[in-house]
Amino acid sequence: MSNERLVGTISRGIRCPIIREGDNLVSIVTDSILAASKDPEWGFKFHDKDIVAITESIVARAQGNYITVQDIAKDVKKKLVDGGDGTIGVILPILSRNRFAICLRGIAMGAKKIVLQLSYPSDEVGNELVSIDALDEAGVDPFTDVLSLEKYRELFGENPHPFTGVDYVAYYGDLIKEAGAEVEIIFANKATAILNYTKRVLTCDIHTRARSKRLLKDAGAEVVCGLDDIMNEPVKREDGSVSGYNEKYGLLGSNKATEDTVKLFPKDPTALVNDIAKKLHVATGKSIEVMVYGDGAFKDPQGKIWELADPVVSPAFTPGLKGTPNELKLKYLADNDFAHLSGEELKAAISESIKSKDSDLVGNMASEGTTPRQLTDLIGSLCDLTSGSGDKGTPIVFIQGYFDNYTN
Repeated sequence: MSNERLVGTISRGIRCPIIREGDNLVSIVTDSILAASKDPEWGFKFHDKDIVAITESIVARAQGNYITVQDIAKDVKKKLVDGGDGTIGVILPILSRNRFAICLRGIAMGAKKIVLQLSYPSDEVGNELVSIDALDEAGVDPFTDVLSLEKYRELFGENPHPFTGVDYVAYYGDLIKEAGAEVEIIFANKATAILNYTKRVLTCDIHTRARSKRLLKDAGAEVVCGLDDIMNEPVKREDGSVSGYNEKYGLLGSNKATEDTVKLFPKDPTALVNDIAKKLHVATGKSIEVMVYGDGAFKDPQGKIWELADPVVSPAFTPGLKGTPNELKLKYLADNDFAHLSGEELKAAISESIKSKDSDLVGNMASEGTTPRQLTDLIGSLCDLTSGSGDKGTPIVFIQGYFDNYTN
């Protein structure tokens, strides 16, 4: 027993210098991991299948992938406003000062009027406008009913967000007017409800955007864009400079940087993760997996917020992180297959089952209850919780033992 390993997965937040545009992330990440391993109190040894994860924020910052609200306005005008009457529908956005409000400001600057369609009782990631119980009491069916702002206020009044204290309905309306556009606010969950107000639509949902675009086009919309279609190419400015852009995701995954600038989701960082893996292999002699991560994919039980406001958890990762876990459920084995055993006999039987398990356990009852999610979604969620979003100062996460099992 004295030689038996008693520690499983370890997740460490790793501190590094504040990242600026143009910084060499391959060197910074590698040097920070190597320096942390030699810390006299918190040091560690390297093993094959260790994982290094880097938050998307420092990747985008090093890339210098920023835009301004004026860039957004120019792109919106070109793609949605020009050729029309200046009115566009902005539908199904999330309720977020950091994620969407600054984008909405730029969108409004490019239009004459915004018809803002908010989903209810909550947005796509779970931020509530009203409770489902309040809808029941009012006799409102969120699947079919379209509410005007006046009707919404009559039925539900003001509803500040429980965590931020912001009434997002008023906040978004005021923001649009301050940007110089007229505003009309409606509440509906069907994307096509907007077509009774305008045929030019910017659909702002994240994970259902492809369906929303299809439904709108099939229903007769003249112009349909998603947030991924805005700032997906550089915008030329009056001074001759060009903006940042994200060819694949556009405004999706963006964050407020300053009052007038937005940091976009990083451009494809596949080369970055591969180069870090190579440099770590040279330095340690071990095969270490590397990924970039953004939001985790989990739900807060109190606030009902689903964390994933990025288009994906991980925009790039090394090949060893592809796929889903292939694990047996120890509780199932102990309670069923080996219910008659205990102590060392039980341990030996379970260990043998793990060693001889099939390479694909799909459909096997002994794997029932294990998490059927992509490895990068699971690991990214662990990293997001480890690094936090505040002042921990650990945008790099180093994970050991993730791929080990009871027999290692």
